[in-house]
Amino acid sequence: MNSHPRRTSTQVAVVGAGPAGLMLSHLLSLSGIDSVVIDLRERADIEATIRAGILEQGTVDLMNGTGVGERLLAEGQRHEGIAIRSRGESRRIDFPALTGRAVHLYPQHEVLKDLIAARLAAGGDVRFGVSDVSVHDVTTDTPVVRFTEADGSRVELSCAVIAGCDGSQGVTRTAVPAHARTDYFHAYPHGWFGILTEAPPSSEELVYAHSDRGFALISSRTPTVQRMYFQCDPAEDAAAWSDERVWAELRARVNGNGFELEEGPIIQRGVIPMRSYVVDPMRHGRLFLAGDAAHTVPPTGAKGLNLAVTDIAVLCQALERFFHQGSAGLLESYGRTASDRVWRAQHFSWWMTSMLHTDTDADAFGRRRQLGEIDQVTESVAGSTFLAEAYTGWPIAHTNPDSVISEAITVSANRTP
Repeated sequence: MNSHPRRTSTQVAVVGAGPAGLMLSHLLSLSGIDSVVIDLRERADIEATIRAGILEQGTVDLMNGTGVGERLLAEGQRHEGIAIRSRGESRRIDFPALTGRAVHLYPQHEVLKDLIAARLAAGGDVRFGVSDVSVHDVTTDTPVVRFTEADGSRVELSCAVIAGCDGSQGVTRTAVPAHARTDYFHAYPHGWFGILTEAPPSSEELVYAHSDRGFALISSRTPTVQRMYFQCDPAEDAAAWSDERVWAELRARVNGNGFELEEGPIIQRGVIPMRSYVVDPMRHGRLFLAGDAAHTVPPTGAKGLNLAVTDIAVLCQALERFFHQGSAGLLESYGRTASDRVWRAQHFSWWMTSMLHTDTDADAFGRRRQLGEIDQVTESVAGSTFLAEAYTGWPIAHTNPDSVISEAITVSANRTP
């Protein structure tokens, strides 16, 4: 291997080809800004990693309005509400009636397929299977990303801005020195036991179930594969559970009053820990963190992917102003602007989690108080509206009329059914 790195340059170096990194590169390309995206994983690995995908209205609008929403609208499922089950009864939260908005069920790996295809079709520079990634000189005007290509050659990529989109285990988060950041972390006392099952859907919309035995969530992936979860100890050994034991637990938490789960062979199982994390600031010099590199949320509120997209919407508008007009004002305020929505989403995810999960240490008062909260949310317009507004997503800010963000949202308003 040549010991001398090959030197190249771009305007924005994007570390990470997840939802945040690929969406940023896509939007920058539409605005005439050059970027290079790198990722440790191979393309096939990225596209095969199955993860949940509830897309907020704003995420749908942005994908649709920028030309990557065709499959989403054709194959995704528009959901206009969710059911909350308590004491064996279902109560529906009607999103359009309360907010005029909806969500789409469209798995994250399908979003990534669409974004990768769009970048490659446009001649975008996306490099998979790299290694030995490091970032340097982020507090200067000429930061550098060094990495090894899949063929073993070393590259030194100079740029004006680095976008850290490489997730919670990536290198960019740790490039913000410990003395220059504050880490906010919360571990929940429970996890989710998740399964994939070959079965027809049990419900046309997601079902969030509260019970004395604990929380359960009934979701879907395809017409023939369903995703289900139930609250468990985060140290639970998923392999120790037989299929019948899993189904018995789900039935006990969800079935009743005419509602019964559709069952089938379990093809995947595992336990997911529940954690919240935020780093402050999300910017250090010319390094800007987005998505899971900057924050994580428990899955209860379906906010992870959507927060990544809204981070990128804020960052894209700041970069447009920086490269097209020479103004760094929006870049300097990026972290403050993005974190406002991050903390709203953290609160919503924490609130949904605490309202619906059973606290094994709760006394009789605490258990009855929790039921009163569920009643207040599901039986009042004010309570239901709060949930619906947060679940479908607060509107994406687009104050710059010349931004691709503003154009995309306007286009989508005339196209989305």
